[in-house]
This record gives sequence, C-alpha cells and structure tokens, in this order.
Amino acid sequence: MPKRSPRAEFRGTGFAIGQGDLVVTNAHVLPASLNIEQMERLAVFIKKNGKDSLYFAKEVAVDTAHDIAVLALVKGRLPPLALSNEEVREGERYAFTGYPIGMVLGLYPVTHRGIISAISPVAIPMIKSKQLNAKIVKRLRQPYMVYQLDATAYPGNSGSPLYDPETGRVIGIINKVFVKESKENILSKPSGISYAIPIVHLQNLLKNNNLL
Repeated sequence: MPKRSPRAEFRGTGFAIGQGDLVVTNAHVLPASLNIEQMERLAVFIKKNGKDSLYFAKEVAVDTAHDIAVLALVKGRLPPLALSNEEVREGERYAFTGYPIGMVLGLYPVTHRGIISAISPVAIPMIKSKQLNAKIVKRLRQPYMVYQLDATAYPGNSGSPLYDPETGRVIGIINKVFVKESKENILSKPSGISYAIPIVHLQNLLKNNNLL
C-alpha cells in the first residue's frame, strides 16, 4: 500500500512454477481482502543481483481445503521450479527454502534440510469430544496425508517449496499453521514439528483451473 508505513507487509514465502509467471504459496498467507481504495495490491518480492525487486500479482486459484494459493504475475517472469511426480517415502532427505520469521532476517532466503519422518493424516481422532472444533471435524471427514519433517520451519516459511536437493523438483509445500491446528490441537505446548502439503494437491488445483 503506497501510503502505509512501511509500505509492504510480509506474509510468507512462495515459489514460481510453469513458465515463471505463476507463484505458489499457502492460502492462509493471502490477506482476507485488499483495501482497493487505498491502492493495496498483492506483490512478490525477490532479491536479484543483490537488489530487491517487486512484481505485482493477482490471485488466480485457491484451495482452502489444502491451504494452497496460486498467484499470477501481472508482468514479468521468475525462475520456475519443476514439480515432482516421484513417490515420496519416509526416511528420504529433502530441503526447503524460504524466509523464516518474516523480514526480521531481511530478504535473504534460508535453506533447511531434513527427512520425511512420517506420512500421516492431516487430522487425528480426539480422545474427548471437547477437544473437537469445527475445523477438526471437517478435516476428519475428508482426511488426506501430509509430510511430517524433522526440520524446523518458522511462520515466515509458510509456502516454501519442499524439494529434492539433487534434482530441485518440488514434492510439497511447507505449512506451519494450517496443519498444526489439526494435528497438535490437544498440545498445550506446540511440538515444533513441521509439515508439508503433498504437491499432488497443487497439481490438481492447476488442472482444475486450466493453469497447467
């Protein structure tokens, strides 16, 4: 927003796909609405050749059930990442790159490595009914598998690509908030475990919106 100070509000990480004109992130990273009257717009920031660059973008597809959003750059392209079709197994090592803790550390991407420690449902049954809420009940009705990692992701990592460090192909999208609400609802102290949404759900979203 031009008149806001600071002008930009950092909300999460994303990565380019396709021809470099589409950017993927988590749905919860996007604002609920934009203040059009104050000329608020979605933007993607990158550091290129040592300089910060800005690309305006617009929302083109959202899957709230799997917490995935796809943006289209209004102008310009970014180096895209390829999506993987390989089977993911427990114990395999992957990496994710993003901006942990938002802009506190500056616009410098940080990479973490870890293994897939488990492939488990997005929500687990609760022992007592009082532990349930509307979100958990909905996810229990339509459960899907997520990747559990032994590496720590931070709030700014939401939307980071989880990829094979050897090939660069993306196998999942890091999710710090959405999954933990279901899997760790009964914990008074969060475990710090990180999760990722399998890339097949992004591929389905792209196909359903004719973005492939």
